[in-house]
Amino acid sequence: MNLGEIRRKIDFLDFEILRLLEERFELALLAKNFKSNIYDEKREKEIFENISHSHNNPIIGEIFKENLFKLILKESKRLQLEKTSLIGFQGEHGANSELAAKIFNSNLFPIPCKEFKDVVEGVKENYLDFGILPVENTSEGSIGEANDLLVSNDIFIVGEVKLQINHSLLTLPETSFNEIKYVYSHPQALAQCRKFISQNNFEPKPFYDTAGAAKWLARTRQPGIAVIANSSCEQYGLKVLKENIQDELINLTRFVIISSKEGSEDGNKCSIVFCILDRVGALCNLLKIFEENKINLSRIESRPDKKEKGKYIFMIDFLGSLKDENVRIALKKVKEKTEFFKFLGCYKEFSKGT
Repeated sequence: MNLGEIRRKIDFLDFEILRLLEERFELALLAKNFKSNIYDEKREKEIFENISHSHNNPIIGEIFKENLFKLILKESKRLQLEKTSLIGFQGEHGANSELAAKIFNSNLFPIPCKEFKDVVEGVKENYLDFGILPVENTSEGSIGEANDLLVSNDIFIVGEVKLQINHSLLTLPETSFNEIKYVYSHPQALAQCRKFISQNNFEPKPFYDTAGAAKWLARTRQPGIAVIANSSCEQYGLKVLKENIQDELINLTRFVIISSKEGSEDGNKCSIVFCILDRVGALCNLLKIFEENKINLSRIESRPDKKEKGKYIFMIDFLGSLKDENVRIALKKVKEKTEFFKFLGCYKEFSKGT
């Protein structure tokens, strides 16, 4: 060991300390939705008792520990008092879902969730004000799990973001390109970079999240490994070896913003889901309703009914607003011709600068 190695370890630990503090403050913001008052004297006393008994190494003095946690609790209460609205996204910080969430509303505080269902659950239980789900990609098509959650849960779409996805190859600062044997990322990202992975004889390894893979590599420091993620994942102390490695230069993902309440703003796009009667021509006759009312469909997709095998649920997006009379007429007729109907919401697309 030499001074350079010691300093590299210190730099890594400083990074980890900040990351852990960030996670703690995120939990504090979530906790505020489960209690009636910000200040909880009993809980604060419990925290100080815990830290007093949990670490007896003499290198960390009692006064230092007490002062440190006084600062942490002070900052936690400040954040809770700001009444910041929270938006849940699947993955870790640096994920494309987080970037899309910031385009929707940069004032929302992004909260990482491990799975899509955790995002939806947080919105339904109202400890997340909003959630964001990727539902469609121009390279890989529909994202089935996210769409199924829209169908099966009592939630609404209140916004849409279309984001150009640019994948980068990242690795540890000490790893060179020719040392890489394995590349980790979300299955969707691996699929979107098949050519690049094959051309370089890398072995793909699926991971639950692109940014999560970057965070994992930064913590485990494993040699011979790279990740595919957004270049913003440099924040984990990684270096970008190559940018824009996706097979298709135009690689758009459509995200929807979800809420437990219908959107209050005027929208220009609507989404519905329905199940039709099993009759010849039933779908064709239903789609004619939109044609007759001069409504342009932007998406139609079928999903297997999870409750009844052999049945399919249709998802339709169309241009228009609930303020338009032809839209109201069409929805009334569609509802009459379906055995299951759900209005997901009327919303608008958000992009940079809106």
